[in-house]
Amino acid sequence: MNIVILGTAYPFRGGLATFNERLARQFQQEGHKVETVTFTLQYPSFLFPGKTQYTNDAAPEDLHITRQLNSCNPFNWLRLGRQIRRQQPDILICCYWMAFFAPAYGLICRLAKKNGITKCIALVHNMFPHEKSILDKLFAPYFVKAQDAFVTLSDAVAEDIKSLYSELSTPNSKQQPQVAVSPHPIYDHYGERMSKAEACQSLGLDASKQYLLFFGLVRAYKGLDLLIDALEKVKDTQPNLQLLIAGEFYEDEDKYRQQIADNGLQERVIIRNEFVPDADLRKYFGAADLIVQPYKSATQSGVTQVAFHFEKPILVTNVGGLGEIVHHGKMGYAVAPDSQEIAEAIDDYFRHDRQAAFTAYLQKEKVKYGWDRMTKAFLQLTNQSHD
Repeated sequence: MNIVILGTAYPFRGGLATFNERLARQFQQEGHKVETVTFTLQYPSFLFPGKTQYTNDAAPEDLHITRQLNSCNPFNWLRLGRQIRRQQPDILICCYWMAFFAPAYGLICRLAKKNGITKCIALVHNMFPHEKSILDKLFAPYFVKAQDAFVTLSDAVAEDIKSLYSELSTPNSKQQPQVAVSPHPIYDHYGERMSKAEACQSLGLDASKQYLLFFGLVRAYKGLDLLIDALEKVKDTQPNLQLLIAGEFYEDEDKYRQQIADNGLQERVIIRNEFVPDADLRKYFGAADLIVQPYKSATQSGVTQVAFHFEKPILVTNVGGLGEIVHHGKMGYAVAPDSQEIAEAIDDYFRHDRQAAFTAYLQKEKVKYGWDRMTKAFLQLTNQSHD
């Protein structure tokens, strides 16, 4: 098939760009023709909380990526929509994660599928963002109604789509959206797992310590404050335990440092306030004994799938879709977003030395999350749409 993926990709950085590029590679490996259309302007600089939107990595030579979409220019959307209509791809995949992009995506899809050939299938990471906005009510419906079908990474997001669809339906409408749930595949391109000794040496860490890893962008909904409180609760029972925070802060770092100081944890917490490039992921996951995602709200997370790849036990909070794939007590823990429950799970893990058993379960479970399952979902929805 001829496929266009519309969303973030090189030279932009981050998990969504990584996802789209890996998805494009899978389609290519299966014999499809793929173009990824990414942004000339993704966010205006005043809306972006980080240091930079761009990666320092080299451009992927095996992918066809073009920069054509300006998120703020309706004339650009008209041009691009008409261009894709002329290209006549079999599938236009819009990678959606926030309502800011809904007007652009919605218009482009409406124009593209006027050719009578192209099917618009949305890849929805979040139907509604973690930090709610008035844009969700204003723009999201326009995007949703332009799609022929949807692929989500969790049941939670699928239910959000169905709920929104119901709100938009007229009393006499019986139409339901076509939604396929295909769990987040495993990121499998970060290299081989590093030994703890080698990883710690590379990062300048003491390999004799035990490490909790909080990985990724630091935002309020990710619950780092809960994890810091949990660490304080186990500091006496787990004297060898340290918390490693690796990721760029998208909010005030000082408030977390103050919380660390108030809990007397200055010697127990290591902060690396920087965006971690792909080449360094194996170091941080190699050093970690337990990956912790203490989110207060969530849909799903790529961090979980990186943990799967490196076969690292995981502690998540049972919000959104996180608990759907982390089987409690088998590969890790899925607990309430509560510092006491997080602390009890951490203590249980180290007190009973569960690493070997959890890792063995992970090794068996990870085979379920291949990228071919996701491409199959898109292709099946395309065939159903044609029917």
